[in-house]
Amino acid sequence: MTEVSAGTLSEMLDERQHLLEIALWMFGSEMTADWIVLETYRRWYGLDDEERAAIAVPRAWLTRVAGGLCLELLATAAPSHAPAAARARRPEPAADPVHRPVPAAGLPRWPEPGAGPVLQPPRPDRAMLARHDRVARRFAAACDTGDAAALRAVLAADAMVVSDGGGKLRAAVRPTYGVDAVARFVTALLTGQPGTEVAVESVNGRTGLVLRQAGRAVAVADVSVAEAQVTAVWIVLNPDKLRRWHRP
Repeated sequence: MTEVSAGTLSEMLDERQHLLEIALWMFGSEMTADWIVLETYRRWYGLDDEERAAIAVPRAWLTRVAGGLCLELLATAAPSHAPAAARARRPEPAADPVHRPVPAAGLPRWPEPGAGPVLQPPRPDRAMLARHDRVARRFAAACDTGDAAALRAVLAADAMVVSDGGGKLRAAVRPTYGVDAVARFVTALLTGQPGTEVAVESVNGRTGLVLRQAGRAVAVADVSVAEAQVTAVWIVLNPDKLRRWHRP
């Protein structure tokens, strides 16, 4: 199993918000943006040891891959396993040899060099945030009560969970896939811990979970949502990354 330093993975998880903003700016769809970010991380974990070791700056690699996926999705037919929204909104392939994307109606244009300031990512609409909030709260309630059946019910069949492993030491870290495996992982990590409070709070601008013991944060979890299910759980355990989440 490939070893990845917990600090490095925490930085990669921090970068996820930036990747989401890139995809949201291109598509304006949370479901499509989440798929792009998930596919980016799947490709990272699909690298072998030699390929991974050759990447000096993982954050830059993630950004480049996510950007490439956005352009591919705009310029060509979307993959069959991409969300239906992505397939439905794709434009016709670009005609020129460099495949400059031709934006579909309602999609922002990729800025030309020197064309002025880059547009800011759109703010998620209220309906999207409300849907995310409902699903995230179901997930939080299942974690708080340790209800394994409720947890499996809110997870998508191909759900993924990624954790930084905790601490600053090198840890064997890889994502876990599949509803049953993710449910077991989350149950072991986020439920049934004596003296632990599960709080629903804003994480990266959307509803997430913060676990605290005596006011000190021990875990922060963000979730990706599609329709009424959680498609990915992103858990940070590194103490250095949790300091700002401590409460008196």
